[in-house]
Amino acid sequence: MESNRLRQIKMRHLSAFVETVRRGSLKAASEQIMLTQPAISKTLRDLEDILGVTLLHRDRGGIRLTREGAVFRQFAEQGLAALSHGLASLDALSAGRATPLRIGTLPSVAADLLPDVILQFAELSPATPVTVEDGGIRTLLERLRSGALDLVLGRMGQPETMTGLSFTQLYAEQVVFAAAADHPLAQETRLEALSDSLILYPPNDAAIRPLVDRFLISQGITDWPNRLETVSSSFGRSMTLGPAKAIWVISQGVVTRDIAAGQMIQLPIDTQAMAGPVGIMARSEEDPTPAIRLFRQALVSALQNG
Repeated sequence: MESNRLRQIKMRHLSAFVETVRRGSLKAASEQIMLTQPAISKTLRDLEDILGVTLLHRDRGGIRLTREGAVFRQFAEQGLAALSHGLASLDALSAGRATPLRIGTLPSVAADLLPDVILQFAELSPATPVTVEDGGIRTLLERLRSGALDLVLGRMGQPETMTGLSFTQLYAEQVVFAAAADHPLAQETRLEALSDSLILYPPNDAAIRPLVDRFLISQGITDWPNRLETVSSSFGRSMTLGPAKAIWVISQGVVTRDIAAGQMIQLPIDTQAMAGPVGIMARSEEDPTPAIRLFRQALVSALQNG
C-alpha cells in the first residue's frame, strides 16, 4: 500500500501542496508556481485521493490545514528541500566546484559572532564557498524549510514557524537600550524618562518583538508616542549615531562592536528579563553534510575563543 502511494506521488503534488500552505491561498500559490488556480485545485484533490485523507479545508477565508495536513506538510517540505539541495550539489559538481554552504542569519549574529565563524570555517574547509543572507526570522525560516538555506543562526522563531526544524542553543543574549555615547540620557536608569525620545523599536516580524512587548507591559508601558519600527541595522545605526539621537531597542550582539569602539553605550536599564537563546536552526531529521559539521565546529571554536 505504502509503496503504491509513493509511486503515485509526483513533484507537482508536493509543490502545489507546499506552496498553497506557505502562501495561504490558491491564488497566491498559482502566481508562485505558474499554474492556474483550477490546475492547483485539481492537483491537491489528486494528492488527497492518493493519500486517502483530507489535507486542507478551503473556504472564503483561504485554506486551513487539517491535522493530517499539518503532519504531511513537514515531510513534504523536507522532501522538496532535500531534492533542492541535491540539484544544487549536482550543479556544483558539473561546474567543478564545491557545493556552497548557504547561511541565513539574524542581524545580531551577523554583526558580532558570524565574522569570526567564517574565518574559522575558511581554515577548516577552504574549498567550500559560503553565502550569507540576513533578514527577518520568518523569511529566513521559510527559506530554510524550502531548501534555499542550509542553516539559520539567531533567536528561535515562534512555535508556529518552527515546524520541521530543530534548534540547538549556543548562548543567551539580552535585548538592550543602546544610544550614542554622548546622548544626554546615557546614564538614565528609568524607562519612563525615555518617553520623549525617538525610540527605534523591533517590528512585528522581528524575533525579539514578543520579548520587548512583554517586558514593557511588565514595566507599565504600553506604548511610546515617538516610536519608529525598523529591522535595518544600517538604518538603526545611522539614526542612533546621527543627529536624530534615537534610542535603539536591539539585540546586544548588533551593537557589541559599536560599544567596544566607544561610539555607543548601553543604557543602565536592567533588561535581564529580555534575555533569550541564540542558536542554530536546521531541518529536522536531515543528516548534516560534512560542510555543515565543519561549520558547527567553527561556531564552537569561535565561541570558545571569544
